Order: sequence, then C-alpha cells, then structure tokens
Amino acid sequence: MAPASVRERLHLPSEPAPHRAELPSGPPKLDREELRRAQQRTLDTPRMRYGLLARMMFKPVDLLYGKPGSFTKFAMLETIARVPYQAWERMGYWAVHQHAGRSALAKRVFERIVDARSDQDNEQWHLLIMQDFIQRQGIKQTWFKHTLLPWLISFFYYHVSWLLFVIKPERSYKLNAEFEDHAEHEYMSFVAAHPELETTADPGTYAAEYGQYASVADLLRQIGHDERLHKLESLVKYEDPRIRA
Repeated sequence: MAPASVRERLHLPSEPAPHRAELPSGPPKLDREELRRAQQRTLDTPRMRYGLLARMMFKPVDLLYGKPGSFTKFAMLETIARVPYQAWERMGYWAVHQHAGRSALAKRVFERIVDARSDQDNEQWHLLIMQDFIQRQGIKQTWFKHTLLPWLISFFYYHVSWLLFVIKPERSYKLNAEFEDHAEHEYMSFVAAHPELETTADPGTYAAEYGQYASVADLLRQIGHDERLHKLESLVKYEDPRIRA
C-alpha cells in the first residue's frame, strides 16, 4: 500500500483551495485624470527645506547616478526608501513586548507596525517595477555601483533612522518625510521632462499586485503620488510621535 500523502495525513480536502485574487497593494490607485492633477499639484508645491542628514544622502546619489531622474537612480532611491519602515517595524515589535501588559497601548503600537510594514511593501513594489524597467532597457549594472553602494547608504540610513527614533521619534519621521518629498518631486519632474512616456505602454509586469496603467507616465505618477502619501503620513506622526493608549 502506498504511503499516505501529506494532504491525506493532515486530512486536507482533495481539491486545492481556489486562488484568492489580491487587491493592488499600497495607497489608493488614481485614475488618469487624478494622476495628472496629482502631478501638477506636486510640481506647483515647493520642495521641503531639507535638513543636513537628508542632504547627506541626496548629494552622493546625485553625484553617482546623475542629478536628472532615471530608472537606475529611482531603483537606488527605492532601495533606500524601505529602510526607515524596517527600523520602525523592528522598534515596534520591541515596544509591543515592553507593553504586553497594557493591551490598549500594545494594540496601538501594533497598528503602527502594520502601517510600517504596508509602506515598506509599497516601496518594495516600486523597486521591483524600477528593476523591471532597467532590465527591459538592457541597462548594465555593476556590483560596486548598484549593489554595494545602495547597501552602504541603506545601512547608514537604517541606523540613523533607528537612533533618531530612540532619541527623538519626531526627528526620524521628519527625515523620512524629507526623503519621500524628494522622491515625489523626482518622479513627477521626470515624467514632465519625458513626454514620450505618455505614449509608452505600461508593461504590466506587476499589474496584479500594483495595478495596470494607460502609460508608463501614469505608472510613474502613481508611484510619485504614493511617495506624497508616505510623506504626509510621516508629517502627521512628526506632529504627534508618541503612541497613546
């Protein structure tokens, strides 16, 4: 007699569960007209006044990857963009453990963890989309410039975000808001400078997870709008960084 399968030993149904369609992740997806208005709103809004730490990250990225926007530069920015959310998530789990005896406060802390994880996932989709564009265009990447340097800058940003959060949480949120503001303007300015993207079809590689758009221009506008919402979320937390039960 043939040995029972794992499915039989666990008394699972013989038919696999139907596939569950997932909604595109991250902030709300905008239609074409909303995306155009969002872009114009960004272009009409002055950049934030960036602090020293933010400028310390932006400057080497501009020097190494060029001041004008590019898919390679955006991939670098998205690699870095996930970092503060990772730091906040780690600190959140520590705080949940510390406040385990106060259920209301632990619940509020865990809500912050969920927010950080969701934003981190959204930035990860941005990175995957940029990497897909790089591969489609056949852009050559080197280990030093496109692997080691992003890791080093991310390593620096992670520990700065973590340390600021320990010392004064609002400063960590403010730094992230400045980074997201920079990314928002970079994407929207890039689209404005490249009208050919209006007639370039969205390849839809990650359409199931991120949504399908009428053009690459609209896809980049959506990413820029995501960055705007991340910025606004950080500014709200900057104004009220302490978690209360």
